[in-house]
Amino acid sequence: MLAMILAAGRGERMRPLTDHTPKPLLQAGGKPLIVWHIERLVRAGITDLVINHAHLGMQIEQALGDGSRFGARIRYSDEGSALETAGGIAFALPLLGDEPFAVVNGDIYCDYDFAQLPALATQMQDNAHLVLVDNPTHNPKGDFFLHKNRVTDSAHGTQHSALTFSGIGVYQPALFANIPRGSKAPLAPLLREQIALGRVSGEHHRGIWVDVGTPQRLRELDQQLRAH
Repeated sequence: MLAMILAAGRGERMRPLTDHTPKPLLQAGGKPLIVWHIERLVRAGITDLVINHAHLGMQIEQALGDGSRFGARIRYSDEGSALETAGGIAFALPLLGDEPFAVVNGDIYCDYDFAQLPALATQMQDNAHLVLVDNPTHNPKGDFFLHKNRVTDSAHGTQHSALTFSGIGVYQPALFANIPRGSKAPLAPLLREQIALGRVSGEHHRGIWVDVGTPQRLRELDQQLRAH
């Protein structure tokens, strides 16, 4: 299967670090955030990768090249100016093919096991499958609920509390087919529409997950990784 790593964001909350370096190339534990993803995907047997970029995007291409040194084949989707998540995925559809594909936010750190994604994609009946995590302090109310393996927008009388979307998902290409290529489109409204239709499955990842959204969180992650 193919995987797309989202790397087009400006990283405003990361300034001034992102004034001269694209956010996915910021380092933690001695390597760029995006390289942690590439290495984990390759270890899981997912070697065909698409990376979108906009802000300082040529730096990403220069740093990663064609992916061969990681054992991957990397192709790039140059958006020029960032198209938001769903818009960026829609823009990259010609590179992503007709089968379900994985998408990973480039600015997270996570020990999720990507090796389970190909089988999940093969059996997928829904339009989206989301990996959810426990709520971090900066998102205490969470995003969605999980009832068995179904993602919902409300608790539906269950005892479950809300969880946070990790930025890792598997999607059917058709989900993005109606977004005009080159237009900006956020992902959340699209997901909520599909959740209302009962077309989104999910799982709860209980391992390590960090949204590396601020310089402080980057420093903390760097310290944690260097301590191991």
